[in-house]
Amino acid sequence: MQRWRGLEDIPQDWGRSVVTIGSYDGVHRGHQLIIGRAVERARELGVPAVVVTFDPHPSEVVRPGSHPPLLAPHHRRAELMAELGVDALLILPFTTEFSKLSPAEFVAKVLVDKLHARLVVEGPNFRFGHRAAGNVAFLAEQGATYDFEVEVVDLYVSGSAGGGEPFSSTLTRRLVAEGDMEGAREILGRPHRVEGVVVRGAQRGRELGFPTANVETLPHTAIPADGVYAGWLHVGDEAMPAAISVGTNPQFDGTERTVEAYAIDRVDLDLYGLHVAVDFLAYVRGMAKFDSIEALLVAIADDVKRSRELVEAYEGE
Repeated sequence: MQRWRGLEDIPQDWGRSVVTIGSYDGVHRGHQLIIGRAVERARELGVPAVVVTFDPHPSEVVRPGSHPPLLAPHHRRAELMAELGVDALLILPFTTEFSKLSPAEFVAKVLVDKLHARLVVEGPNFRFGHRAAGNVAFLAEQGATYDFEVEVVDLYVSGSAGGGEPFSSTLTRRLVAEGDMEGAREILGRPHRVEGVVVRGAQRGRELGFPTANVETLPHTAIPADGVYAGWLHVGDEAMPAAISVGTNPQFDGTERTVEAYAIDRVDLDLYGLHVAVDFLAYVRGMAKFDSIEALLVAIADDVKRSRELVEAYEGE
């Protein structure tokens, strides 16, 4: 998959294409319907499928300080889109100047002049341009002028997550914040992932016999509620079953919120400085302060046992 940052990165000889536009944070199952349809139509028409997205999130530019927690950084979204068959990803730097483009200017500059859109695939509530004044009806009018079609896909699917609410990035962020990893997984179609670099912590886990990778997460990451979780620690191509702790470490009167993952039965790892990923499968228990170190060790051993069982059960499905 080709990856472009800014309109100037698009090859000058780029031909017609099928395009879909959106933040697509998390590339959840609703997003997958739209992106999958764009890829399907692109194959039918014999042209590439292009996803257009933005960095930073538009809300941070329009309303500074309102950047939502992110379900997936751009490189992770790119991986997920590539798996869906997308041919090119265009990340547009979202600046104050860019935010002032009218819907008509956006269509002309991006869809017509650069991507030569033959078809644009969007959800029914798609909005674009200055003050989000453009919608799918306006897009269709522009298509009649510039010779591209518009197809609207109903992205609204629901299940048990959130009590049956339609799947969305907003709902997923809420479930992650509540520690409902099963609900988040239902919407995403996979476990929620947090990424970052392993940094040195207090090393208490190592002293207790359960060495953890202390992950310095990426900015604006959607981090689950404080507690202990079962999941995986990904290092390169290896996925290791893990017991994961999120919180301030109240046992030792900590104040800094951290994400720490213990790769089960792996006490030989040296991960400092490496970029790793942590997948959250299921909530195990809330964060607690115990009466003694001995009681803490008993709880950790139980956490590890429970995490192992949950991962093995999931992998056995």
